[in-house]
Amino acid sequence: MNDFQHEKVCFIQASWHKNIVNNLRESCFEALKDSGIRENNIDTVNVPGALEIPLQAKLRAETGKYSIIIVTGLIVDGGIYRHEFVADAIIKAIMDIQLETRVPIIHSIMTPVTFHESGEHEAFFLNHFKQKGKEAANACIETITNCHNIESVASLL
Repeated sequence: MNDFQHEKVCFIQASWHKNIVNNLRESCFEALKDSGIRENNIDTVNVPGALEIPLQAKLRAETGKYSIIIVTGLIVDGGIYRHEFVADAIIKAIMDIQLETRVPIIHSIMTPVTFHESGEHEAFFLNHFKQKGKEAANACIETITNCHNIESVASLL
């Protein structure tokens, strides 16, 4: 098993629907700590909305300080513009950033087909985001492990 205590993680979170997205952050942090990542090695960056995530991800990746970046938010159809366009723009930007900087980015931005701010629907997303937080942490650990394995192979060449 790898030792993750020295890994630095940047967690970037959009503030829209923060009460729901916080569940992802909390369960993700808990799972990261259970995997051996120190709490003080996880930096959190809050941004107004999901469109602000890519710039902050790029700025953080360019520092060379982080082993991995996790991004999260909840993009819903607000009736002004289609949320699919926003999600597509963010996914493309995140992919470009990680390929350019070689800092992996775990994408946990959810874009449900429908979202209603009703009690039952909100309760579903509160639970869903809790599960997605655990999945993001698992993806984070697996990705860090894969990156270390590549470094080990490269050092043998």
